[in-house]
Amino acid sequence: ALVSKKPRDAWYLYGAPRLAFLYTQVFVHAVVRAREERGGEAVGPLRSEEVLAALDPAAAFHVFGAPISSFGLMLALACLTGTWICQKRMEEEGLDGELASVFLLYLMVGGIVGSKLYFAIDVSIRKDLDFWPLLLSRDGITFYGGLIGGFLMAWLGCFMQAVSFHVFLNCMAVVLLWGQALGRIGCFLVGDDYGMVTDVPWGMAFPQGAPPTTETVHPTMLYEMVWLFIGATVLWRRRFRSPFLFSEYMMWNGVGRFVIEFWRVNDPIVWFMTEPQVIAVALLLSGGLLWVHYRRNPYRPEPAGATEEAA
Repeated sequence: ALVSKKPRDAWYLYGAPRLAFLYTQVFVHAVVRAREERGGEAVGPLRSEEVLAALDPAAAFHVFGAPISSFGLMLALACLTGTWICQKRMEEEGLDGELASVFLLYLMVGGIVGSKLYFAIDVSIRKDLDFWPLLLSRDGITFYGGLIGGFLMAWLGCFMQAVSFHVFLNCMAVVLLWGQALGRIGCFLVGDDYGMVTDVPWGMAFPQGAPPTTETVHPTMLYEMVWLFIGATVLWRRRFRSPFLFSEYMMWNGVGRFVIEFWRVNDPIVWFMTEPQVIAVALLLSGGLLWVHYRRNPYRPEPAGATEEAA
């Protein structure tokens, strides 16, 4: 039977928030070091390249002559961290934690293929560009496409491994928040998905970004990173109390992306809302409906052997 169990070690409860704190410390120290290298001169907001230099060696490097981008590094770190958290959560839910590495393969394939397909289809339609060059380019790791592809491959993996899809989604709620947060750090390091021009003290320029800008802009990737790390902490504490933890992930993700999008530069497509905001509203509403449903009708796993007896 799939029965939730309390963790044996209290470190499970506090490990993820502490790790988030350590990652935050890395960036705080990087900003301090970057300001120190200016020699104490107040020359306006820090530029992204100054922070990147202070974060060395997290900036791009080479392995056997092949370039490894800092985004790719954070993507790999997100996969490894997510697999570890998923293993702990599966064990808490009475599942075989060793299956976490198997599901990693399903989710990596679904996430990457889904994100690239979403990007290629979306951009080819909106900007009237060729589909195949977009699909085969290095750009375009879009989260929502990855979420759709990962969701489908997770369902396939649960079917193949005889694991409850409902329980597995609950295991993935905190994992997804961590993965997104680390991915947003990768976006920051390569200067992607920044926001509008601003004069706030923490504004940054991305002269080597995608696309480049020499004006100071909102580092919206860091805004979302903070929101996602907070969400990972909140949902970790609620994992034994929530009627459906994955629905809370959907709502948390939707609220954060909807609000942060007001500081980004995407064009509206429906009323005042951009495409990510439309998707965020869909996540918020569907997550809310699922939460209410399972609040009124708690999930009860099918007893082991019920299928064989029915047969």
